Amino acid sequence: MAVLSFALGPEDAGKTLAAALRARMPDASWSRVRELCSTGRVRVDGDEQLDAHVRVRGGESIEVEPEARKRTRGVLDPRDVLHLDDDVIVVNKRPNTMTVPFEDGDRDTLADQVRAFLLRRERDGRQERAQALDVDVGVVQRLDKDTTGVIVFARRHGAKRALDQQIRAHTAERRYLALVHGHARDATHHSFLVQDRGDGLRGSWGTRRSHEGEPPEDAKESTTHVRVIETLGTRALPASLVECRLETGRQHQIRIHLSEAGHPLIGEPVYIRGFGGPVIEGERTMLHAASLAFRHPRSGELVRFEAPLPRDFEKMLATLRERGPR
Repeated sequence: MAVLSFALGPEDAGKTLAAALRARMPDASWSRVRELCSTGRVRVDGDEQLDAHVRVRGGESIEVEPEARKRTRGVLDPRDVLHLDDDVIVVNKRPNTMTVPFEDGDRDTLADQVRAFLLRRERDGRQERAQALDVDVGVVQRLDKDTTGVIVFARRHGAKRALDQQIRAHTAERRYLALVHGHARDATHHSFLVQDRGDGLRGSWGTRRSHEGEPPEDAKESTTHVRVIETLGTRALPASLVECRLETGRQHQIRIHLSEAGHPLIGEPVYIRGFGGPVIEGERTMLHAASLAFRHPRSGELVRFEAPLPRDFEKMLATLRERGPR
């Protein structure tokens, strides 16, 4: 297998490992270099380094084996479990993790890790024997690979039915935080999302000249409520921290609505197309599922769970604050 070798210099000091790799692998995307790290295919001074966000000193020796066999994390980190009972498990999802397989052969998804965690917990005898997470019914919602934060899985068929009903009825409360380009405004975005808006991307019906008449039958009604929390950046490079509350949970809904409003997310790799303003570089899409509330499927009690901002989001936010609105 081909091994790529790099020697870092003093100019790399303070960079993330991902940034140092990308500077030497210009054809690789941010997601690709993060994947190379997280799957155990990057060594720093001979030691495996799984964290793409670790800071380098400069002077290290880096080896990358792009075609090496992936290392899988396997079992969910117990620190990422926000709540666990006989009906549900609520998890704080990390970045660069798929919720479910996207293609045949995808492994080490969050659903896989949750199942492995529950099975190991049973085997270790730390609780009474219980039915394992059902492979076919456990997934209630999905978060994009780069999106972090709160997500719930059902452990019983009845719990899944109850949670699915709340999602369909829009009674589950989903609150996201996002860093976006430009100085956004409070707004409610309502549209009908279609698979192809006319340029090969998902988007809202009515945004292209080719859209005429009523939306097609397969268009999905979508509503996102946006509230500006903080104005950031500079006049030349403006940004905003916004809160998004969902009435519906369509695929890429927040990313599409904010992009169509002229405020694509920082780190947005897809819906940045057509954006005419200055681009703020980000290692991933800056979107975080900050809180989730629902009626517990067994007790009916309203429960709420929150996840702190991940460190890369906090770092980007701090950087934009330091620049100041000048």
